[in-house]
Amino acid sequence: MNIFEAVLLGAVEGITEFLPVSSTGHLTILEKLLGYDIDDPDITAFTVIIQSGAVLATILFLRHDIARIVPAFLRGLVNRAHRQHLDYRFGWAVILGSVPIVLAALLFKDTIETTLRSLWFVAGALILWSGVMAFADHAATQVRHEEDVTWKDTLIIGAVQCMALIPGVSRSGATMSAGLLRDLDRVAVTKLSFFLSIPALLGASVLQGVEEYDRIAGGVGWVNTITATVVSFVVAYFAVSWLLKFISGHTYSMFIAYRLVLGAVLMVLLATGTIEAQ
Repeated sequence: MNIFEAVLLGAVEGITEFLPVSSTGHLTILEKLLGYDIDDPDITAFTVIIQSGAVLATILFLRHDIARIVPAFLRGLVNRAHRQHLDYRFGWAVILGSVPIVLAALLFKDTIETTLRSLWFVAGALILWSGVMAFADHAATQVRHEEDVTWKDTLIIGAVQCMALIPGVSRSGATMSAGLLRDLDRVAVTKLSFFLSIPALLGASVLQGVEEYDRIAGGVGWVNTITATVVSFVVAYFAVSWLLKFISGHTYSMFIAYRLVLGAVLMVLLATGTIEAQ
């Protein structure tokens, strides 16, 4: 990998991480087009680690919310009188909502890093999950708001988030669809999706960095990995800001159409042998 490819991959990660179009799917496709063996351990680790840049951008963007929620959560842990506070309950909700994907990622780690990296899975997931998004978009009542989020909501949304371990589904697409089907409004489910990304993606990035440190050093290289992470951080910050503004007045139809076109084009390329699945 050269520095220009690292910058390109980092930019794609930053743009797509929080859009419901699957950042891992996009990175997998692009890595294949650049000639990489997409199920090599250093490439799969690189793909996971650079997501931490986007997560750090989210933390920066949500810094005022986090600065309010974390102290309230800690106060509630030591003082029963604070446990009815909305921010304390929201903190627990995010923690509980993060448990399913952590367990699923640990249980199915080998399958996720090998079998599910096939571009056939990416193409199929892009198309099939678009149907779920379209149904959620159509069925959503949006009568509930951010202050109405409960631990039950985040546990259900967190369970659905596990589907995002299949590249092409999209973590944000999965969480947003589940949130809409829980009758939450689009801005609330988008922000909740941001919060649920923090423990899931940061944990995965740290784990991959520790386990695959030597392989990355001898493969794509840590300079390229860090460069891509920094680029994803910068790009994702602006992407997060844009998405919240956009989604407040629009449906997911634009993203659904894009997913369908990308999935169809990818299937044609695979079927004609233009690119290989792995």
